[in-house]
Amino acid sequence: MDGLSLPQRLARAVGESRVSERVAAAQEFVYRPILDWARRSPFHTSVLGHSIHPLLTDLTLGPWISASILDLTGGSQARRGATLLVGVGLAAAIPTAIAGAGDWAELKGVERRTGAVHALGADAAIFLFLGSLISRKLGRYTQGTMLGLAGNAIAAGAGFLGGHLALNRGTARRTPPGA
Repeated sequence: MDGLSLPQRLARAVGESRVSERVAAAQEFVYRPILDWARRSPFHTSVLGHSIHPLLTDLTLGPWISASILDLTGGSQARRGATLLVGVGLAAAIPTAIAGAGDWAELKGVERRTGAVHALGADAAIFLFLGSLISRKLGRYTQGTMLGLAGNAIAAGAGFLGGHLALNRGTARRTPPGA
């Protein structure tokens, strides 16, 4: 396959997959009510010269990764901090998802399909972290930790596809006003 690395071949396979097209159609059906709104929202802007979505992902993933680090190294005294971080990541996921939806609404072809699988992974991670937060609030810290670790693993895979879109396919580029 043209001497591409395994991750590059994987990204290409996702973008060319018929299953990915079905995922894209399902995403469009589910998110149709908010896609036009997301496209007009302040989270879909050209003021930076690129999409704000990649920047916002740091505000989501940073707290989630930090929560898992506390879970694995901080003992029982770190539970409150880890729970707070999971909640902060979930709050940050809202504008991050809106920005991503606005970007995705403008994609076509391979990028649209890859973006749909990226979004599906991000959605799954959000639901896993929501489950993690609920588990923690109910005193089920081990379950909350496991759900958080699973959420981070899925977010990493979704992030790989998002990075591929933004960096290799150029979907995050914007022309700044007046440029």
